[in-house]
Amino acid sequence: MRQLANGTDITFKRPPATAATWTRNDFDDLDAGGGGTSVHPPDATLKDGQYIQDAHASIFGIHPATQGHLEPGETPFYVAPSGTMRGFVDYRVRVPDDDTTGNVTTDWSLDSHEVETVRLLADSEPITTTDGSHTPALDYDLADDEQVQLTFEATISVALTKTIRIERGNITTIDHVDQTETLTVSESTTVEVYNLSATSYYADYPNGDTGVAIFQSQPWQGYTLTGAGTERVRGVWRFYTARDRSWDTLEESTTSGTTSTSSDAIPVYVHAYPSQIGPRAEPVRDGPQIVDTWGRDRIMPADRLGSNINVDVVDEGYETTYGVAVRAERVDRESLRVGGIVRGEDATLTKADTSAEREIRRSNLTAEVLEYNQTHATVRLTLRDNSTGTPIALTSNERWSRLRESPRTGYLTVGDQRVETNMTGVAVVTVEKRGSITAKYHPDSWLGKNPAYVSDTATVRWHPLGTIDGWFTLLVEIGWRLLPFFLAWYAGSRLLRLLLPDTNTYRQP
Repeated sequence: MRQLANGTDITFKRPPATAATWTRNDFDDLDAGGGGTSVHPPDATLKDGQYIQDAHASIFGIHPATQGHLEPGETPFYVAPSGTMRGFVDYRVRVPDDDTTGNVTTDWSLDSHEVETVRLLADSEPITTTDGSHTPALDYDLADDEQVQLTFEATISVALTKTIRIERGNITTIDHVDQTETLTVSESTTVEVYNLSATSYYADYPNGDTGVAIFQSQPWQGYTLTGAGTERVRGVWRFYTARDRSWDTLEESTTSGTTSTSSDAIPVYVHAYPSQIGPRAEPVRDGPQIVDTWGRDRIMPADRLGSNINVDVVDEGYETTYGVAVRAERVDRESLRVGGIVRGEDATLTKADTSAEREIRRSNLTAEVLEYNQTHATVRLTLRDNSTGTPIALTSNERWSRLRESPRTGYLTVGDQRVETNMTGVAVVTVEKRGSITAKYHPDSWLGKNPAYVSDTATVRWHPLGTIDGWFTLLVEIGWRLLPFFLAWYAGSRLLRLLLPDTNTYRQP
């Protein structure tokens, strides 16, 4: 495993818990710098007041969450509707220098400083507020909004005492003046609230198999077909974990300047990417069969993953597989569970939509040789409903399909030819290959058709020797081809008679 990890990143079929666990444990190692030192990540937005300096509120991690890599320039940050935001707040206090001018002496003392409150806001509306802490962990519950701006906000307060001593001869006057300051700092990030709500469609095949199709408008992982989870279908998405490199170092700001140090606390996130493996059903050999996928065509995101990321990301355009349809022997509809790309975000479909049920029937494809000659044959293909005998018409003509109640866009194949049937379910095709001819019906997806049909094949044979004319043509062809050899033999035999001496000499008695 160590050698494998040195050569490539280890990827996951499902969003792992590693990222959240790593982040939670490292968060315990994050310490503030005290009143005289502000510790902050290098890209933190620092804010100064009169006494409060280098103050910041930085988002350390939000979990469960997944960074999506859809295509260059589109990397949404998906968060679970309920989760935890961990933040880091720090600052330093600037205490003015003591001063003596004439008979007036001014002394400064720091009484107290603290993080009063911390808040988490969603689109400027507070959703979580708690007492102040340098390292707060705020639980949240977000609404069903698709996109939200999360803001981590902290209020910092400081109290100082300014002591003024005035000496007039033997008389000393002392005056104490309280100085306070409050400063609010914040950091915002835009997130996509990952609400998994899948739509299901079902169909029953004639042999007892079940067709299942699941659609989700956001990227999703896949779904299981049985309660045990042994039979499952996965889409195009795979996962890896990577650290947030903006926390690799921390800076310590003091009155004398800023120094950098290595960070012991580094947040980690799950990343989702389109894999070259593509959609897959498990078990691979005798498991469900993927019959259809659909989604949005996108550009490969490989250039945006980072120079140090080595995973099997697609190297060309891909389909997002928002929908996946399968055919399986065993399907437990009550236990069917849809898995999201954000850890823990699953959807269980307990009730099937009866309006989404599809009927799948057997088709009946027949082939008949109408006529043939020495070079080709004309074959008629007939496609009908196996039970009712209703013709099955196929067309890719968009204008014609609009005129029909339930257009079908499947097709027939005969060798390397692709043909469609007419309104009576008949197609006529000319073939040149002799011997056995196999025709196959390739039905379109059952998702948009009711009833739908399964595939069927038909086989017919033809050969020129199947008729008397064929045999006569064959004999004539053989005769013409053998004629030069016969003439050569005849000419050779006559020439030998002329050249060779006559061995049969006649003698008189």
